[in-house]
Amino acid sequence: MQTNILEYLENTVKRVPEKTAFADENQQLSFEGLEDTAKRIGTAIASERIYKKPVIVFMKKSPALLAAFFGVVYGGCFYVPIDEEMPESRIGLIIQSTKAEYLICDNTTIEKVQNLNFSGIIVLYEKCIEHNIDDVKLDKIRKDSLDIDPVYVFYTSGSTGVPKGVTGCHRGIIDYIEHLSEALQFDEDCVFANQTPMYWDASMKEIYATLKHGATTYIVPKNLFMLPVKLIEYLNRYRINTICWVVSALTMISAYKTFDIIKPKYLRLVAFCGEVFPVKQFNIWKRELPKVEFYNLYGPTETTGVSTFYHADRIFADDEIIPIGKAFPNTQIILLNEDMREVRENETGEICIRGSCVTMGYYGDFEKTNIAFVQNPTSPEYRDIIYRTGDIARKDKDGNLIFIDRKDNQIKHMGHRIELGEIEADVLAVDGVNICCCIYVKENNKIVLFYTGDIEKGKLTKELKKKLPRYMLPNAMIKMDTIPVTQNGKRDRRKLYSSYMMNMENTI
Repeated sequence: MQTNILEYLENTVKRVPEKTAFADENQQLSFEGLEDTAKRIGTAIASERIYKKPVIVFMKKSPALLAAFFGVVYGGCFYVPIDEEMPESRIGLIIQSTKAEYLICDNTTIEKVQNLNFSGIIVLYEKCIEHNIDDVKLDKIRKDSLDIDPVYVFYTSGSTGVPKGVTGCHRGIIDYIEHLSEALQFDEDCVFANQTPMYWDASMKEIYATLKHGATTYIVPKNLFMLPVKLIEYLNRYRINTICWVVSALTMISAYKTFDIIKPKYLRLVAFCGEVFPVKQFNIWKRELPKVEFYNLYGPTETTGVSTFYHADRIFADDEIIPIGKAFPNTQIILLNEDMREVRENETGEICIRGSCVTMGYYGDFEKTNIAFVQNPTSPEYRDIIYRTGDIARKDKDGNLIFIDRKDNQIKHMGHRIELGEIEADVLAVDGVNICCCIYVKENNKIVLFYTGDIEKGKLTKELKKKLPRYMLPNAMIKMDTIPVTQNGKRDRRKLYSSYMMNMENTI
């Protein structure tokens, strides 16, 4: 069993050194080239005597970015990705949080870096890779490393607006990739198409599976996710057979009837995550691509990546919810009620996760860590940390988890407790609705529904009255061309809320 993620790369180099590991339309790196480049960067970091510290990597999304990540690990440190599209204020908060002493940038980001309040060492990627490899230094770093050492810090959005840095280690990644690979049957023939940003844990599916198996990952240009026909053409051009994408990227293809024009020729596996896949949109994919295997994945950043999986091998009824399935081996899901007791059969509860997948908490913030990473109440006699996800679920008759909603999407309206996700599920079951999102506006006690599709408000209201009790009916419905999404591909409830409040002000 590996104890360091770099062993994946080194073992693969021995087998297929010249095979392409990562590529985009401008650059490709073989496994041998990736290892060589990463070792040069690791040597550059070691020469500055930066050790077991966060290293900020602020580069454009490319194969070189991944080489920088692994170079940081070779140097005995852990990488903190910053994306060029992040607001400057957010970048400033991340720098402030990490107190990093070393930053790697490239020719496309150097100008932005120079405008930041960064007092540490700033090094161009192009200069880093000029270093000669110092095997003595790198071997000493490896000898002293443990599987509980950090590999990365991924910053997620905090409820207060201050990003939280989730810290992941070697053990968690290896445990995750081993079980993910077994469940989804990844192998050397996989050709991945990366969709998610590299500062998000979802990208690890392709990155580390590629290292382990000697597969290949193509980094898809971001603009193609607004051009569904060209996106499928891209998949066909590079013979992509495996995609692990957020739901919004998949629904963009099916909702615009792209399969009437073109279909992916080589696809054999589609894994989806991030949000609930609207059943009508999923069924389009399933009917149009009957030979493709589909998997629903679930797991928060705080538990390394994915914690549960479900093989979606059938067509679902419009009023069904696709399960998020069962836990991976060496992972346990506990459903707890508000009193932190395990729920009884058929009851809903908060998803709490235990196992090697649970990360090391929030970087530099023990207060927030101790709120979310808590003692397992089912084993109070010894230290056993679980992560409280804030997600509500129940189990079906087969023991599969059914995601209900976020805990913070549970509202009190007209004297009733309501899950906004339940309303959304019934809306999506109506013919003519493609995508939807509900928000609750406390200022005027209104449930507001945003949706896309061909159906008009009057008819939608009539259909919902057949499905929902009066207290769950939306108080306002807004038809849109598209539902905005965050950089991570999730429906942007904050933007919808701001848009609604702005419209309210303009009508006063």
